[in-house]
Amino acid sequence: MKDTMEYNGYFGSVHYNDDDKVFYGKVEFIRALVSYEGTDVFSLRTAFEEAVDDYLEFCKETGKQPEKPFKGSFNLRLDPELHKRLVSNAMNEGKTLNAFIKDILEKSTTEGQRAGS
Repeated sequence: MKDTMEYNGYFGSVHYNDDDKVFYGKVEFIRALVSYEGTDVFSLRTAFEEAVDDYLEFCKETGKQPEKPFKGSFNLRLDPELHKRLVSNAMNEGKTLNAFIKDILEKSTTEGQRAGS
């Protein structure tokens, strides 16, 4: 992902404010607001890692389950006709709709990674 850092399964954004001369970001893909900042790339990275560690420690201390960036499920809104065609194609292949779409997405992202390499 562009303009992001990864640490311990969490992703952080990278931004720069020229007025304040500061790099800043937040942990992405979770509802909790976990932000950080630094004056250079190295301090931003350190602040990001510390923010993730602090978030996980806070969750542990309060008995809350930490949010995970990706649960493995998402909602997808489709045109009813496309939904119907997908179900029909899945049935023709002897698959559930979920398995059929998962196969399509895996193939698509694998091919995309090879093309970008």
